[in-house]
Amino acid sequence: MSRVLNVRATEAETLAACHKRGAIISAIETLASGGTRVVLMNTDATETMRVAFGGKVIAGPVTRTPLRKWAR
Repeated sequence: MSRVLNVRATEAETLAACHKRGAIISAIETLASGGTRVVLMNTDATETMRVAFGGKVIAGPVTRTPLRKWAR
């Protein structure tokens, strides 16, 4: 099972929801296609948050924001 969730929520909403449930975040980023990508520390926390977010979980592909622009 993956530790990654893509959700239809702002980064602030995602942080608050994870904090409320004691789910520790490894990485978080705003998605270019809308929503937030969150990587949790373990699969138990991921499953807890998957249930908590319910219908806000994005099931299909998403567009991520590039971390760096490479110079050529």
